[in-house]
Amino acid sequence: MSLVMQLDGVLFFPVTPFDSVGNIAYDVLAEHVKHGVSAGPGAVFAACGTGEFHALGLEEFERAVAVAVQATAVKVPVFAGAGGSVAATKEFVKAAERAGAQGILLLPPYLVTNPAAGLVRYVAEVAGATELPIIVYQRNNARFTPDTAVEVARIPNVVGFKDGLGDLDLMQRIVLSVRANVDKPFQFFNGLPTAEMTQLAYRAIGVELYSSAVFCFAPEISIGFYNAVQSGDTELVNRFLFEFYKPLVELRDKVPGYAVALVKAAVRANGLEVGGVRPPLVDPLEEHVAALDKIIAAGKALLS
Repeated sequence: MSLVMQLDGVLFFPVTPFDSVGNIAYDVLAEHVKHGVSAGPGAVFAACGTGEFHALGLEEFERAVAVAVQATAVKVPVFAGAGGSVAATKEFVKAAERAGAQGILLLPPYLVTNPAAGLVRYVAEVAGATELPIIVYQRNNARFTPDTAVEVARIPNVVGFKDGLGDLDLMQRIVLSVRANVDKPFQFFNGLPTAEMTQLAYRAIGVELYSSAVFCFAPEISIGFYNAVQSGDTELVNRFLFEFYKPLVELRDKVPGYAVALVKAAVRANGLEVGGVRPPLVDPLEEHVAALDKIIAAGKALLS
């Protein structure tokens, strides 16, 4: 991927399918990615949060990314997740390179509480080990200041900044600081779970891109919402938010980890056997799957 290539549209974060004994079902992954790409996303982000990066071994990860790259068939860029310790992250980045990924979504280090200056070192060390474009993910224990966001944005192959904190005051200051002090193409992303719920607020501070887990199981809903936002159809946007996204988020928040587990359940309900989630996540209860079916039906009804 060119360092100056700009992403647009809905960003697709596929799940990682597992078979009945818990191994990755690579053929199902290929089908899942092909189906998603046919719906017209702006990019594919393989083996990231929705793809259970945290639960994948290095060899599994490399093959999963390679399958996603092949299934995408150069129609859109493929980014791969990487994170953890500096040493482990570099290994995953190299695996992503071998697999043919066009970029990296750099996830936070695990567990440790990080001073912002230490995060700059973390990003710089990983970025120095690859020529691939890197999108830095601010989330949980990886919290940047406006000044340190400018520092990482100045790293030559850092091309984007994805926010998963939801602190709009901080994010507005980061956006303004980077745009005032970094002279290269650079993009910002809304990376909150079920990002559609907050996208109007992010759009107001200049953040146009967002990840869409809904695209995994109902790309028509995801694209319908995106088009309504882009065209300024406030009435339809609000109906999507009230009748589909709000109930989905309320269901998601019943159990930690449902941001992934419900997505997989919905993909299964569409007839693609992607299996369950790996520990420490848990699969949704039957009554929650039934509620999910009703929510999806309500979302699809809005498309008419």
